[in-house]
Amino acid sequence: MAEGQLALTVLMGVFLVAVAALLARVENWRSYTPLAGGSALGEESAHGHSEKPGGIIRWLTTVDHKDIGMLYGAYGLLAFAVGGIMAVLIRLQLLVPTGAIIDNNFYNAILTSHGITMLFLFGTPILAAFSNYFIPLLIGADDMAFPRINAIAFWLLPPGALLVWGGFLIPGIGAAQTSWTMYTPLSVEQTQAGADLMMLGLHLTGVSATMGAINFVATIFTERDDEVNWARLDIFSWTILTQSGIILFAFPLLGSALIMLLLDRNFGTTFFALEAGGTILWQHLFWFFGHPEVYILVLPPMGLVSYILPKFCGRKLFGFKFVVYSTLAIGVLSFGVWAHHMFTTGIDPRLRASFMAVSLAIAVPSAVKTFNWITTMWNGKLRLTTPMLFCIGFVANFIIGGVTGVFLASIPVDMILHDTYYVVGHFHYVIMGAIAFGVYAGVYYWFPIYTGRMYQRTLAKWHFWLTMIGTNLTFFAMLVLGYLGMPRRYATYDFGAAISPLTQIVNFHQMATVGALILLVGQMIFVWNIVTSWLEGRQVGADPWNLKEEAPELYGREFVWHKDRIETAIADGGEEEKAMTDGGQPADADDA
Repeated sequence: MAEGQLALTVLMGVFLVAVAALLARVENWRSYTPLAGGSALGEESAHGHSEKPGGIIRWLTTVDHKDIGMLYGAYGLLAFAVGGIMAVLIRLQLLVPTGAIIDNNFYNAILTSHGITMLFLFGTPILAAFSNYFIPLLIGADDMAFPRINAIAFWLLPPGALLVWGGFLIPGIGAAQTSWTMYTPLSVEQTQAGADLMMLGLHLTGVSATMGAINFVATIFTERDDEVNWARLDIFSWTILTQSGIILFAFPLLGSALIMLLLDRNFGTTFFALEAGGTILWQHLFWFFGHPEVYILVLPPMGLVSYILPKFCGRKLFGFKFVVYSTLAIGVLSFGVWAHHMFTTGIDPRLRASFMAVSLAIAVPSAVKTFNWITTMWNGKLRLTTPMLFCIGFVANFIIGGVTGVFLASIPVDMILHDTYYVVGHFHYVIMGAIAFGVYAGVYYWFPIYTGRMYQRTLAKWHFWLTMIGTNLTFFAMLVLGYLGMPRRYATYDFGAAISPLTQIVNFHQMATVGALILLVGQMIFVWNIVTSWLEGRQVGADPWNLKEEAPELYGREFVWHKDRIETAIADGGEEEKAMTDGGQPADADDA
């Protein structure tokens, strides 16, 4: 055994030396600096970086913020597809009370992996895709402050994903069945090695997010153009700055808690044993990270909506300073609400009351944003393009998700609804109904910049309506299931009339499953539209949204960069085409 391990170590060492030698031969790493490999105004990664290698080597070695943004986007969408397939399997299983397609252990495994995939492998990386690509363009920077660290932060994610999914990919070791919250003592006592791999993968994603957060803080503080002072910093950059600050406090704590959990599992320590810290210690540590994580995920989509929605209202964002202040307030208050997840654990009633007060208070800055979005639309010249539709859908779903969260912040209500499907419905109204809608608004709004083409308008609107209908059908049914008393995380629910008439429970589970299938169809249309439009869509000009005519004061810095890039391409021998608006209509056409 020892000889085999030694031989394996030697082989791995030889392999790493060979990889290092190959990289040294194929690329001059010194060419990658913010000046040489960055994105100064008017350059394009495909044309302005002649020192870049071609093909796969370019993507493996790039430190250009735009390339890394594209890598984050591809990675996030792949994770979204995996997590979405798991969600569909979960919903199909719950079509009938006794379980339709899979056994209980596999259900527990995909339930665990679905939550972690969507939160850590899709949510944070897909937002990093937007921030990596556009923050330097919006603030007038050449590149991120630390381009190599930016690349390292991304390349920690693929091995993290493989570790999280390792229980499914490696035969015989068993996938984690802890749920995404990994509550002790269940997570300590489970024997599946897949749980250890999952925790290691989560640790890698946390290190990645922390490195990225340091980079964004440094970039926004030090790399802004002279014209971009704090008063003129765009709202999306404000939300990324606040998100990064939350990450710096939250993710290191998660990493420490995961290390303690791994030590308990593998080395006999007793951090979470009943005679030591106990199960409540894990909940305190996890939720001190876990609830700020919700705001880590929701603040950038709020910034996207605050940035994009005014463009199609023909007016500036109403109460810009109050939106900024509310963003900062959410960042601070997010660390004072974690124990509202623990109202039923028997903690001191005085502590519960204080956390209830802060949990209710944090609804105020969220409501400020909501009223500012509605007021921005009020009497505005609305253009119902696809990005605008997703912004409106975001506001509508966020209201439902926020109001249901206020109910859960109340101790008496939470005592009744805790660990029911009401919590699942509330959470998914925020995650899918708000965060995903903000992401889609950003994808469609900036699609002309990162492809130079326009998507198919009809398919995009089909995507919106199917997603809106599917989201509300699925998660409103879950809210009702919660009121009926249906507990969460159950693979079967053949309870008879123990909690409610079984027929009602079955009907609403089937309604949720139908909604999930509608969501699946909508996302398939999205993928088809994005891929085909990327390859064959109509090319766009410098002002694809006709902002210079509709709202010239809202013509963003990223489109100034886009205009200079097109002019550079024309100077290099390309052909100029008339600017196309949403769906391929000429810029002077009515796109409402």
